[in-house]
Amino acid sequence: MKPIRANRTIPNNKPEIIIGDFEKGICILIDVAISVDRHVIKKEAEKIFRYKDLIKEIQRMWNVKAKVIPVITGATGTISKSLRKYLSNTQGKREIKEIQKNSRSSETTNVKVQNIFHMRNNITV
Repeated sequence: MKPIRANRTIPNNKPEIIIGDFEKGICILIDVAISVDRHVIKKEAEKIFRYKDLIKEIQRMWNVKAKVIPVITGATGTISKSLRKYLSNTQGKREIKEIQKNSRSSETTNVKVQNIFHMRNNITV
């Protein structure tokens, strides 16, 4: 993950996936995490708050609408009710069951979940 170049110092400027459609004027920052089951909603809120300054800077620098999509699953596959809503804002297939299945796997890492997201949406980083 490389930091996004900005005109000022922003402490949290390394989202895991960036999707930019400059023709439509949209930039989506996706951050993936696996959390303890009971902290999924809290972790989601943290991710949105963490990138608040970066969103403002991207909108100012690139003249696009920007938003954060937190993809958080619990260790046993728990997801928040809002995950489907967040993913509906992206193009391509959204295989939530696949993400849940891999979050329960003993060798799960954020990279594995990211790879699923990339494969389903034909995204290259």
